[in-house]
Amino acid sequence: MNIHRLSLVLAVLWMGVLFWLSHQPSLDAPSLFSGQDKLFHAGAYGLLGILLLGAMRPDFSGYTGNQALFVAFVASVYGISDEFHQSFIPGRSPEVLDWVADSTGALLAALLLAHLTRTYSTRAS
Repeated sequence: MNIHRLSLVLAVLWMGVLFWLSHQPSLDAPSLFSGQDKLFHAGAYGLLGILLLGAMRPDFSGYTGNQALFVAFVASVYGISDEFHQSFIPGRSPEVLDWVADSTGALLAALLLAHLTRTYSTRAS
């Protein structure tokens, strides 16, 4: 299995984990600071952004900004569906700021990976 297919499989599995987590009535995590849940959202969707971008084929100089934007869009749409899903789970509710954190995490992670691949590709040439 090549790296792109593996990344796609891992992305789908991670989406399943995110679905399962959002299906739980509550997630008990110690509160260390205000807004930490937004950081968790950004991190979880940042990982999704990286996995989705890894499923794509880079051009000769690495991943493009357009690929990163597309991946962020896909992750953002998944984030919307996840928040909608939570509206049916007792003890959970959809939150716009959670979706913003999801989308931001996916966008920043995908853009960072695209930048790193282009930087590395340029230096290797």
